[in-house]
Amino acid sequence: MAVGNQRGVALVTSILLLLIITILALSMFRSFGTQERIAGNLREKERALHAADSAQQYAEWWLLQSNNTAAGAVACTASVVATPTQGQICNATPTPLGTPITTLPLPWPVQVTYTPQGMVLLGQPAQVNNPPYFNTPAFWITDLGIAADAAGEAYQIDAYGFGSAANTVAIVESVYEVQQGVVNRGGL
Repeated sequence: MAVGNQRGVALVTSILLLLIITILALSMFRSFGTQERIAGNLREKERALHAADSAQQYAEWWLLQSNNTAAGAVACTASVVATPTQGQICNATPTPLGTPITTLPLPWPVQVTYTPQGMVLLGQPAQVNNPPYFNTPAFWITDLGIAADAAGEAYQIDAYGFGSAANTVAIVESVYEVQQGVVNRGGL
């Protein structure tokens, strides 16, 4: 082949390779933004779950303090702020049997709110690398009656917590048994 017949082939090939590399680079940069949003959503989901777990664990701890369970269940009617001596055990679950707890509007009309130590809420000054939570976590304790092993009383604990936005919510539920004669000798 003569040199004159090959003119421009290298230029066309180079431009095509440059175009392919540019398209690959643009798609890579676009996926970085998507991955950042996914990571942020996962972080917020975990923060909401940790807030709900902390309220649930506090409710379990609260049941073991002094004579909190001796007071018995009541028809819960108003929201309460949790303290070691202040809380409530309800004689009914927050939803009718068979209805998922996730269908209740938040905040629940009857609940005990619990703010863990160090939690920064929306409207308070934010800390470095700790964005504020949208709202205070809360829980609901229901007396289920005598436990299946007949050694104590069973309680259903429902709790929820928010991330930094109203649409990032986690709801947890547990059944907790308090046996007769159990004394909490430690802290939380």
